[in-house]
Amino acid sequence: MMVYVDRRQLAEFLRGRRSRVQPGDVGLSAGLRRRTPGLRREEVARLAGISVDYYTRLEQARGPRPSRQVLGALARALRLAEDERKHLYHLAGEVPGPVGGPSRDVPVGILRLLDRLDDTPAFVLDAKYDVLAWNHMAVALLGDFAAIPEPDRNLVWQVFCGPRRVDLYPGPDADAFAEECVANLRAAAARYPDDPGIRRLLQRLRATSPEFVRRWERHWVCVRRDSTKRLHHPVVGELELECDLLDIPDRDQRLVIYTAAPGSRSAEALRLLDVVGTQWPNH
Repeated sequence: MMVYVDRRQLAEFLRGRRSRVQPGDVGLSAGLRRRTPGLRREEVARLAGISVDYYTRLEQARGPRPSRQVLGALARALRLAEDERKHLYHLAGEVPGPVGGPSRDVPVGILRLLDRLDDTPAFVLDAKYDVLAWNHMAVALLGDFAAIPEPDRNLVWQVFCGPRRVDLYPGPDADAFAEECVANLRAAAARYPDDPGIRRLLQRLRATSPEFVRRWERHWVCVRRDSTKRLHHPVVGELELECDLLDIPDRDQRLVIYTAAPGSRSAEALRLLDVVGTQWPNH
C-alpha cells in the first residue's frame, strides 16, 4: 500500500514549531550570538537523538519518511501539544498511536503561574499522581516535596506508604481521597499500558500496602470528587479548603489549587502559614 508523505507541509511544520521553542524551554543556554528565533537545527537533532543531516533534510522537504520512533522523538524535542503531535504523524503518513507515558514537562506558563500564586497552595500532578512542581505555599501546607526522594514523590504512594501525608486528611476524607487516588491511577494505567513508571509504582504499592491492594481489586475507575477538603495541619490545625483541579490537557497534567472562603478561620490559617513558612515540626 502506498503511503503519502506531505514532505513540503512536514518541512514547514517542523520549521514553524522549531522557531517557537526557546532554548530555556528545553534547558539550553541561549548564548550571546543567537540569531535564529527558537532552536537551531542541531539543537533539535540532539534533543531528538537523530543526526543533524537527517533533520536538515526533513526541514528541506527532501528527507526519507520518518519512522514512528523518530516522529515521537521530534514531538518531544519540539514540545508539541497533543493535537500538534497527531498532525505531525498525519503529515508523515502515520496513524498517531497513544503517547508512550505521562508527560513530566510542566509548561513554562504553568510554572510562572505557580510563582505568582504567592498566597495560595498550588502544585502540579501528572497522570499517575507524581508531584512535578509546587510553590512555597504548597510546601507550607503539605510539607517539603523536595525533601522526598523522587520515586516517593507521588501522592498515591504517600497516602498508602508515606510517613505523614495521610495524617493530613482526617476521618472520612482520608478514605475518600484514597479511593480517588486509586481510581485515577487505574485510569492512568489504562491510558498508558506500556509506561514503565506506572508499572514500577504499581509493583511497589502491591508489595508494600495490603490496603492499596484491597482497594485496587475493587476495579473502581470513577469516584465522587468533593471540591471541599478538610485537612489537619500540625501547626495551624484544622482547615476547610476548596480544592480546584485545572486540567493541562496537552500534557495530561493537573494544576491543584487550594483556597479558603474569605474571612474564614481557614483563610486566617493560610495567612499564618504564609508567615510561618515551610518549617514543619519533626515527626
